[in-house]
Amino acid sequence: MIEVEHLLSSGNKLGEGPLWNSHEKTLYWVDIEGESFHRYYPETEKQESFQVGQPIGCLAFRAKDGLLLALRDGFGYWDLKKGTLEIIANPIEDRDNTRFNDGKADRKGRMWAGTLSEDNHNCLYRLDPDGSIHTMERGITISNGIGWSPDDKTMYYTDSPLRVIYAYDFDLSSGEIKNRRDFIRVPVTEGFPDGLTVDSEGFIWSAQWDGWRITRYDPDGKVERVVNMPVQRPTSCTFGGENLDQLYITSAWTGLHETDRREQPFAGDVFRIQTDFTGQRENEFLG
Repeated sequence: MIEVEHLLSSGNKLGEGPLWNSHEKTLYWVDIEGESFHRYYPETEKQESFQVGQPIGCLAFRAKDGLLLALRDGFGYWDLKKGTLEIIANPIEDRDNTRFNDGKADRKGRMWAGTLSEDNHNCLYRLDPDGSIHTMERGITISNGIGWSPDDKTMYYTDSPLRVIYAYDFDLSSGEIKNRRDFIRVPVTEGFPDGLTVDSEGFIWSAQWDGWRITRYDPDGKVERVVNMPVQRPTSCTFGGENLDQLYITSAWTGLHETDRREQPFAGDVFRIQTDFTGQRENEFLG
């Protein structure tokens, strides 16, 4: 049995997008509906919160220092020293009731992030270090978890309401994707695939919203193991720690009935699992 450690009583309404900063030895994550992101120092147990002032879907570390955020108002740089936000591009400014959702940077320093909207007509965008924006996928219901195989030949991408994780052929040099196919179709009884991470062996760890679980899939899409969670809505996961062998998991309480919340006092908190596996180091945005 894998022991799930209740790490932080963060109480996030919609905790998401955990990332491990190997330079700082810190964990970052966002609370989308709390309009904030957070930083945790495991060595000292210090925790910091930063209010952004609008829903924030995900973040990436910048090689030039600071953060790149994907928000309601597009992409922006966050100055950690000044606590200020500078919007640099907004490909969704003509879309009402739309915001950015999950995303990550690839090994070439490009940021990938998709959207969530009331009409469920969403896209996946790629922001390159030169500031150019490319629409990489259309017709997505809710854009969610994304990641790459260790050899950078495959990209995984989640459309949550369809309960599907897609796989694409990925060209690292050009940043192009092609040959979309179903990697996983999650059964109705197991919830909705949400955020994901890919470990150093090329296995995919997917948080399953309303599924009470994290599922590890092998590169052929077979279930390798299931980690049962004490909360109904785990949202995403990432590897961290000195050896990248600790799995950090975010969760949410948004949308839960009051009765369910009483029965899940840890909903919205952060969890940790000591594993026998290692993750991949997080990529930085090079813009």
